[in-house]
Amino acid sequence: MTTPASPPLTWLYAPGDRPHVVAKALSCGADVVIVDLEDAVAPDRKEYARAATAELLTARQPVPVHVRVNALDGPWAAADLAALAGLPGLSGLRLPKVTASEQAVRVAERTAGVPLYPLLESALGVERAFAVAAAHPAVRGIALGEADLRADLGVRDDTGLDFCRSRVVVAARAAGLAPPCQSVHPDVRDLEGLAASCAHGRALGFLGRAAVHPRQLPVIERAYLPGAAELDAAEAVLKAAAVEQGAQALPDGRFVDAAVVAAARRTLALSRRT
Repeated sequence: MTTPASPPLTWLYAPGDRPHVVAKALSCGADVVIVDLEDAVAPDRKEYARAATAELLTARQPVPVHVRVNALDGPWAAADLAALAGLPGLSGLRLPKVTASEQAVRVAERTAGVPLYPLLESALGVERAFAVAAAHPAVRGIALGEADLRADLGVRDDTGLDFCRSRVVVAARAAGLAPPCQSVHPDVRDLEGLAASCAHGRALGFLGRAAVHPRQLPVIERAYLPGAAELDAAEAVLKAAAVEQGAQALPDGRFVDAAVVAAARRTLALSRRT
């Protein structure tokens, strides 16, 4: 039995109207670079950001490049999609402020199989998380946009978002998608807080995290890589499964079945990154 490929853990945002920043992002070690045409770009820079991003993506890049287009119900999204669809360097589209499955379907029909990643940034989006996740085969993942969601809900404490986080993790799993990555930690100097937040996100079922600065990438990776004890436990599970099929108990009392074996394989896949 083979171990699955190691999934991405780090997703780094870079503003689309600053090509030199995008170029640096492509070489700083992130698994995926997300060129942002939405929040990071002022209205009078939208056309320039779109054109610069389209020029970049006429060629394949050293790492996968996703583009966060502008809000689908706004004045710029249609031009973003028209300029980007079909470019060889485009690996995915991040769709902001999605609230209905029909939005993802319409984008999928216009972009000919480009992988889509809807962002749920409102109470309505979270309520419809599974419908969005299962909307179309082009949808390859979902995630939260926590800044907008926090404002929409009026939560005063970070733990007030935990229900929404779990809801999105469950919706992704139910739709057969990869576990979602965490939303960004906006304070780029608070690396201790970032590490603690990543540990909490991992406990909730997230896998990896979006970042807004390269200094956050090693912290995210360390938080999501399995430790030595986890690796030992995973190897023991796979060794037992190789000897005897079906449910069984290990000498230390742990129960092993197909789901436990699958989790062990995921753990070992992550360990390949080291």
